[in-house]
Amino acid sequence: MQSRLAALADRNQHVAPFQTMELVKQAQALEMQGRSVIHMSIGEPDFTAPEPVVRAMQQALKAGRSQYTAALGLHGLREAVAAHYALTEGLDVDPDCIIITAGASAALTLACLALVNPGDEVLLTDPSYPCNRHFVAAAGGVPQTVSVDATSRFQLNAGLIASHWSTATRGVLLASPANPTGTSMRWSDVCESITAVQSRGGFVIMDEIYQGLRYGDASAGIPATPHSALHASGDLVICNSFSKTFHMTGWRLGWLVVPRPWVPAFEKLQQNLFICASALAQQAALGCFTEESQAIIAERKAQFQARRDCIVPGLRRIGFDIPLIPDGAFYVWANIKAFGMESSLFTRRMLQETGVSIVPGADFGRTQAQDWVRFSYARPLAVIEEALDRIQSWLA
Repeated sequence: MQSRLAALADRNQHVAPFQTMELVKQAQALEMQGRSVIHMSIGEPDFTAPEPVVRAMQQALKAGRSQYTAALGLHGLREAVAAHYALTEGLDVDPDCIIITAGASAALTLACLALVNPGDEVLLTDPSYPCNRHFVAAAGGVPQTVSVDATSRFQLNAGLIASHWSTATRGVLLASPANPTGTSMRWSDVCESITAVQSRGGFVIMDEIYQGLRYGDASAGIPATPHSALHASGDLVICNSFSKTFHMTGWRLGWLVVPRPWVPAFEKLQQNLFICASALAQQAALGCFTEESQAIIAERKAQFQARRDCIVPGLRRIGFDIPLIPDGAFYVWANIKAFGMESSLFTRRMLQETGVSIVPGADFGRTQAQDWVRFSYARPLAVIEEALDRIQSWLA
């Protein structure tokens, strides 16, 4: 008797394919055919973990420190994160309010499961990181995207929040600096947005995973110094990660800062869904906060800024419309309307005909998705210059 597979859950119909990863597969297939491909699609630093982190991992492995940790994470690592806030931002963060997670994805999953009821609407920007919508949907919530543009730095503000808030709205998920635009919220907008949400009884989740990769934009009054939303309020959820600033993407390690009354609920979810973050990755992460590691991170951040200062004028010279200088992360959000091609076709042709891999805007939202593409400049300067030469020749 032939068995019949049961139907998959309906939620699968609401999760769109991640086009970035599909393009990466296509680019890798071209490389296997012997083609030269410049990868400017995936959002991953080309640097790897600093040497002190590697040494800490080796020592932990040799000592056998690989058993489960407490669900909230190693207490020493939570203290180290708190000390990092104190050193870099002058913030007094209670280590007991810090939760070590299996990457920022697990952190945002926990936050949405803890705060979102089925049917609750959560406001997000369009464009935004595509997985953020799915974290909300996985909790049974409804991601309510708000079209933003250069006038608001591609960010939400108090006015947009007020005009899109409904009786079903439960909170907002913000990101500063943001993916795919690389732009940060003005500090006044951070404070006013938090007030707008909290005055309506809503929650704020602030994604700050690129906070350690801020270069600023003096022309727009955006400083290069980190400034966590915790300066504005302690009654919100902060998400951060070791992946971007500390170049530990595959180590899958992040953290949350949550209000003390919410810690038990988050701990219960962590215990049941993840048990704990990787013990070895946590032991290794202790090496992030040494003077040696911090010096390495600072030098690499300067390299990222130099890359930004190369690619933005280079793309503008070729004909891309870049309305805002990205002040953080390692992305450029560029308009291609002048080239007369929608973004999915544009990126496919660019990959096939030039060997340069970038991402179409359709991955990041619906509004004007076909007019925008994202470049990741997490590549050496020489590689960026080669990519610019290829693209210029192709468009000519």
